[in-house]
Formats: sequence, C-alpha cells, structure tokens
Amino acid sequence: MIRAGVLGATGYTGIELLGLLSGHPQVEAAFATSEKNAGENLADIYPGAVRVPLIPPGDAPLGEVEVVFLCLPHAASAPSAKRAIEAGARVIDLSADFRFRDPDVYAEWYGAPHPCPELLPEAVYGLTEVERQRLPGAGLVANPGCYPTSALLALWPLATAGAIDGQVIIDAKSGVSGAGRTPKQETHFVEVADNLRPYKLGRAHRHFPEIEQELAGWCKTPQAVIFSPHLLPVPRGLLSTIYVPLSDEWTEARVRDRYLEVYAAEPFIEILASGRAATLGHVNHTNRCAVGLCQVDRTLILTSAIDNLVKGASGQAVQNMNVMFGLEETCGLR
Repeated sequence: MIRAGVLGATGYTGIELLGLLSGHPQVEAAFATSEKNAGENLADIYPGAVRVPLIPPGDAPLGEVEVVFLCLPHAASAPSAKRAIEAGARVIDLSADFRFRDPDVYAEWYGAPHPCPELLPEAVYGLTEVERQRLPGAGLVANPGCYPTSALLALWPLATAGAIDGQVIIDAKSGVSGAGRTPKQETHFVEVADNLRPYKLGRAHRHFPEIEQELAGWCKTPQAVIFSPHLLPVPRGLLSTIYVPLSDEWTEARVRDRYLEVYAAEPFIEILASGRAATLGHVNHTNRCAVGLCQVDRTLILTSAIDNLVKGASGQAVQNMNVMFGLEETCGLR
C-alpha cells in the first residue's frame, strides 16, 4: 500500500484528489493539511467530500509517506516540494512552480524569482501520455495546467509530425472551478450566471507560456500561438476549439489516421468519429480527453474536452502517480 499525503486539501483540486485517493485500491491517504481549517474534518467544511481530518502543514509527517501531492498556490509549493524531497518522499506538484524549465520565464509570469530554481532540472512535466517513459524514475512531477492539458493533448500528434504550418488559435472555455475556491468578484454567482466572459486574451494568460514551451519542443519549426480563454457559467469542464493551419500534404484522412495511430493504446484519450465534436458531456467527472476532428480546406478544427478538476488537475496527478509507482495506469480512475 502506497502512503500519500496531500498539502492544501481544502481547495477544489485537493478535495477532488482526496476523493480519488479514497477509492484507489493501492493508496492510503495518510494525511491532509490545511492552514485555515486545521483540526476540522474536510467533510464538515465541504459537503459531499470524503471524511478526512485536517492537520496543520507544519505537522505533516513528510518522512512517513512515499508520495506528497501539493495542492498549494504558486510560490508556496516549491519550498514544500523541497522539504518533502529532503524527507525522502516523491512529489507531484499541482501548482505552476515546476512547469517551466527556465526560471526567468517563471519570474516574468509570476512576478517573483523562482523559490527553488535548483529543483527545476529534475522536474518532469507530467502530461502523462507524452512523458510516460520519464515518470517511473521521477522524484518531482509538475502536473500541467488545465488549459494546457486540453490544448496540448489535441495538438501533440500534429506538432510531432510537422503538420502545423502557421499560427495556431486556441479558443478555450472553462468552468468556474478553474478559477479556484478563493472568492473573487468576477467568479461570484451573480457575475457568472447567464454570462460568458473572455479574459486575458491573446498572450496574457499564465497558461500561455506553458503551451508555447511544450509546442516549441515538439514542432520542427516554431509556430505562433494565440490563446483566448473564457469563463463558462458551469461548475466544471473545459472545452478548447483549436484552429490549426495544415501543411499542404495533410489530407483529412491522413490527419485522422495520425490521431488514431498515436492514441490507439491510450486509456483516457477518445478520438471521436467523423462529424462529431467534443463536448463537456463526453468527459465531466472522468479522466478522459475527448478530441473531435473537422477539416475545412487547409484548416483543421480540433475540439478537445476535459474535466478541468480531473484530467486537468487531480485525475492526471493520480495517473502520473500510478505510472511513477508501476501501478496499472487506470487504477483508481475508471
């Protein structure tokens, strides 16, 4: 039995993660922490959550677990990761602290120097389907953001085949839980209900450089990206509609064959039949990513849907843990 700890258990990702771990046959949640709610039980704070006692972060027995999940804000995760690693645990970080390979990029987008730049070289970017071979030996995994997970899984087969020929436009829409549990005016019910709000358009969202970094590593020649996120008036789910200019030799049949080949053995990727587009209904409350393909002239229109709290966060973290520890990849996620 693998013993796991969760730092930051009262945010949406922490709540979702503990729910998944409670149903995992080979994992025991040994502790869960909260700064504000220490001494209480998670189920008493968040109705419907699993019953887990919450302890102060300083009391977390990091040396008594095999893996620590960090569901903490950026900048707070990195020092906690360092302490957990020094205590002998492996770490899966759900924040942005280890997603960028260049500490200067982190400083530019998060407004402060990286807290632990010495750990960046050992961090594996945890897009499981892409980095599966590196995960078994990893001591530190950076779980991708929800928007990048949806976009990158849709783009990976094309980017690695050299099929993209021009600027990629990612039009993405997320449920309100993607904004986190801390109250903000723009996420209040009255602001969100009966509304659809674009925000941080173009190249302004913090997930943009994450997408750009991974695409640059896959494409034979760099491709420009425009990223336009929107806030949907729903609790969860994320849908990306992506417009990709194709190289001349790529026909619709060749594109479909490429996706079916790349994702043939993937348990959580569904390539939809011709004429079907991905929707939140395909994926919510699952660890799946559904991808639809539609070609118009030389433009491929991809639709890519995930549950932002599962495949976009906690489910992908469990998937990464399964691979890291040699478990069945789908364990606890079916």
